[in-house]
Amino acid sequence: MTSAERRPSELDQLPDRDPEETAEWAASLDAVTRAAGPQRAAYLMRRTLEHAERAGIALPSLLETEYVNTIPTSAEPAFPGDEEMERRITAWNRWNAAAMVTRGSRYGLGGHIATYASAAWLYEIGFQHFFRGKDAPEAPGSGDQLYIQGHASPGIYARAFLEGRLTEEHLDNFRQEVGGNGLPSYPHPRRLPWLWEFPTVSMGLGPLAAIHQARFNRYLTHRGIKDTSGSRVWAFLGDGEMDEPESTAALSLAGREGLDNLVFVVNCNLQRLDGPVRANFKIVQELEARFRAAGWNVVKALWGTAWDDLLRRDTEGALLRRLREIPDAQLQTYATRDAAYVREHFFGADPVLRRMAESLTDERIVECFGSSRAGHEPRKVYAAYRAAVEHSGAPTVILVQTVKGHTLGPGFESRNANHQMKKLSGQEFRAMRDRLDLPIPDSALGEELVPYAHPGPDSPEVRYLKERRAALGGPAPERRFHAVGLPTPSEKPFAALAKGSGKQEIATTMAFVRLVKDLMREKGTGARWVPIVPDEARTFGMESLFPTAGIYSPLGQTYDPVDRDQLLYYKEAVDGQILNEGITEAGSMAEFTAAATAYATHGEPMIPFYIFYSMFGWQRTADQMWALADQLGRGFLIGATAGRTTMTGEGLQHADGHSPLIASTNPAAIAYDPAFAYEVAVIVRDGLRRMYGPDPSRHEDVFYYLTVYNEPKVQPPMPEGVEEGILRGLYRFREGTVPASPSGDAAPRIQLLASGTAIHWALDAQRMLADDWGVAADVWSATSWSELRRDALSCDAAQLRGEDRTPYVTRALQGAPGPVLAVSDWMRAVPDQISQWVEQDWSSLGTDGFGLSDTREAARRHFGVDAESITVAALDRLARRGEVKRETVREAAERYGLA
Repeated sequence: MTSAERRPSELDQLPDRDPEETAEWAASLDAVTRAAGPQRAAYLMRRTLEHAERAGIALPSLLETEYVNTIPTSAEPAFPGDEEMERRITAWNRWNAAAMVTRGSRYGLGGHIATYASAAWLYEIGFQHFFRGKDAPEAPGSGDQLYIQGHASPGIYARAFLEGRLTEEHLDNFRQEVGGNGLPSYPHPRRLPWLWEFPTVSMGLGPLAAIHQARFNRYLTHRGIKDTSGSRVWAFLGDGEMDEPESTAALSLAGREGLDNLVFVVNCNLQRLDGPVRANFKIVQELEARFRAAGWNVVKALWGTAWDDLLRRDTEGALLRRLREIPDAQLQTYATRDAAYVREHFFGADPVLRRMAESLTDERIVECFGSSRAGHEPRKVYAAYRAAVEHSGAPTVILVQTVKGHTLGPGFESRNANHQMKKLSGQEFRAMRDRLDLPIPDSALGEELVPYAHPGPDSPEVRYLKERRAALGGPAPERRFHAVGLPTPSEKPFAALAKGSGKQEIATTMAFVRLVKDLMREKGTGARWVPIVPDEARTFGMESLFPTAGIYSPLGQTYDPVDRDQLLYYKEAVDGQILNEGITEAGSMAEFTAAATAYATHGEPMIPFYIFYSMFGWQRTADQMWALADQLGRGFLIGATAGRTTMTGEGLQHADGHSPLIASTNPAAIAYDPAFAYEVAVIVRDGLRRMYGPDPSRHEDVFYYLTVYNEPKVQPPMPEGVEEGILRGLYRFREGTVPASPSGDAAPRIQLLASGTAIHWALDAQRMLADDWGVAADVWSATSWSELRRDALSCDAAQLRGEDRTPYVTRALQGAPGPVLAVSDWMRAVPDQISQWVEQDWSSLGTDGFGLSDTREAARRHFGVDAESITVAALDRLARRGEVKRETVREAAERYGLA
């Protein structure tokens, strides 16, 4: 296209002070295109843009570069290590990783071989030269944070075996954890808490968590909690994993905040679990464009040194053009075919390339398109890592090309099925031994049980490995338990809720926020609270924290806020305490996890509370909550605007009726559904004791989930002696009474169990039953259905061991007359969790089905959980026992408009 045929652009809207000069530039480009071709013209334009960028001229960045290495061989730094020694170390690790998985396959346990085989050098160069340990003077107690690709775990175990941190017995217990001495399949901190820091195999969560970990490191520094400037976060990812939406969800955050303490290493072996990542496209180029657009520094390490001569001879750009147009699936095919096929299908497509191929031996062609990938050459990996750590002002992603299954043999390399291939035969191990040049005799290689191999604890390889780790600050990965307790807060913040609200109506959401606001003023622990909210802080009444705590921003506040003249204005600050994440529950959970595990990652216990629309917590981010449990996180998750009927007018997706049920499935989640402000105070105080108390030896690896409501109610003062019941999950809040009958007969009695906001409907029903029908109803506050169930399950297990233990719920209700009717603003399955341990007749009411928009009263009538519905249900249960007449049920239904 000539300049005369140019399409209109946004520049046409701007004045051109010298149109003649502009035309001359365009004419020059046209002349180059005519004389030397469009490839030469494109080359000159790209070099001009690169020059402009280096000169500091503000221009939009190119989103893609050529399909070659960012760092040419001539610019690679000198390799600082003993390359031959590191090759031998890597060979031992490759062997033992494959042996461990193959031996485990005898029991049908599976495992993954091909991922580590492709990425071995990516890890080894990091361990030998870059990854700081916990004792590194630049990052004391923290080191670097390593997010290991889950399927590569066998290689990490193999390295720990070489170091002496694991034994052959450990390796033989890969994926066999029941006996207590096993190795988990993937990075699971809860299962191997001295080694793994971060769970990563739920693909997509690792990249998201790594970004927010890097950001939280900066948060700790800016708030003066701990200087983490010497720590770097390394995240190892697969190119297929980048399709997970969470993998790229926070890229712009990292770019926007300039997190140059973060490095992504994307292993581009061009394969996902069952085939090519981009069969008809190029994943490397796609990822480059995406990361560059988000403000990242991109380093591509694609081709090995065997390509150097080919690229030097490509004076006409034919090779670059061909590499640019070949789709990934075809590149994979080249890696598995012979030289004749490559000559015909790659070089044969262009006469220039055909001439180039004439001077290449078959061996060189096979090498280039087979194993000569940058990810298999330590010098190229080192050069890419060095460029990453020396870059400042932006995070770096290294897109490194490898062959999946490298060194495992032609039956594995670049094969679509290699993710499902769990073992090597004896013959394949012999070939692998020869390929790796390992001193393992044939006599040791039986068909049934391939041996582990170790050069010896005093061998040059092990000494070298340990010396390198000592120089970098100790072993990695490593998780350390830091014995740090926090002082117990004063009684004053809790006492404020214990005395009730008088005549004032406040919601339990507001009660919680008031409690935390007071706790944030405590001298010993106040600075360690980390309030986290996905945007709607004002919805939860948190605007009072804005001017005092401030909203964290690494730039501070570079603008004059629109509400600056108001008392509760929107205040951002470099040392701000609140993490206002924007509309991202996933990002908020990732930030919460970083804060909730800071006690181990950095030796700094932090107290995060993450408050969110309850519907968009467990339903949306339950996978991250499982990862939080795996990572042994501690803190408070607050499901605000809880329940299916409290969100007036919001409708189906905002009406949460099931979160406590999902929460009950997570063993580390301590879930409560408090009804009153004083219950909130008792639960939070106990949570602080269990997770952060002065005696760190008693800390528990749990996190709390509290549901709080947006419905204003008068908050009563705390009755005496109810603390145990609040924490155990059930206590009698108000005993039912009725006037004495003329005949002197005892009134029918029923037990009403209610949680959360439902207790107010139960109390109204208690009055109606007494006044209208002469029925006494005891009202119980069920603060935690799931804790009652866990206690009961524990008692059942003890009974099978011969111990005589009775569940708390059974004991609490023992002797309580009449049937039990449970009600909540949740689906019936939530309270029904405890039904089998209740000796009385059991029934429940709940909000099963989809939510809907209406008033609270209308919604509760629709679901049959309002006071009138509870009253009729109670009479029905008594009628079934013959304690009231059946006609009474019909009469009540008609009176209350339910018939």
